Amino acid sequence: MFWYYNANIFDYDIEDCTVRAVSTAENISWDKAYRKLSDYARKRGLMLSSVESVEEYLDDNYDKVCTPYMTVGEFAYENPRGTYLVTMPNHITCIIDGYVIDTFDCSDKYMFCAWSVG
Repeated sequence: MFWYYNANIFDYDIEDCTVRAVSTAENISWDKAYRKLSDYARKRGLMLSSVESVEEYLDDNYDKVCTPYMTVGEFAYENPRGTYLVTMPNHITCIIDGYVIDTFDCSDKYMFCAWSVG
């Protein structure tokens, strides 16, 4: 199931999916998530939205769950409890208790991996 939510402080629909997803999953403000991810990336000489930075951040903070050949929606359905950050080609989203929480419904996209936030 899909639930529209935009954590962006100005309600912009821009390429900030990493910040929005982390903000939602960690239940922190968009601004705090932005600073946290920016500081993390800067210390590694990376851009905060780079795949390397995002995956390193997720690996350093959460348990990784990879499920090949599964869509985001299928993963959400099979995981009706818990909070996850889920990567897919050119995007990251948040799933909480079986709901894909994002600015658009990416349920039909094939996922790479998920990280269990709690």
